[in-house]
Amino acid sequence: MEIRVNLDVEMARNKMSLKELSQRVGISMTNLSLLKTGKVKGIRFNTLAAICRELNCQPGDILEFTPTTDGN
Repeated sequence: MEIRVNLDVEMARNKMSLKELSQRVGISMTNLSLLKTGKVKGIRFNTLAAICRELNCQPGDILEFTPTTDGN
């Protein structure tokens, strides 16, 4: 996948657990865990905004574009 999710990095910087972020954002721990591990195909902007608000970061701190080298 060309989009890398760095949610775990931002959570560590803020010393915030998955459970705490889940409660603050209002998203299930399961869905947040799937996002954290990059196993989702998309994220709603309002969810991304809520995560950024709680972690005091920008969307680019969480999502990173990493081009593949397969020639496409």
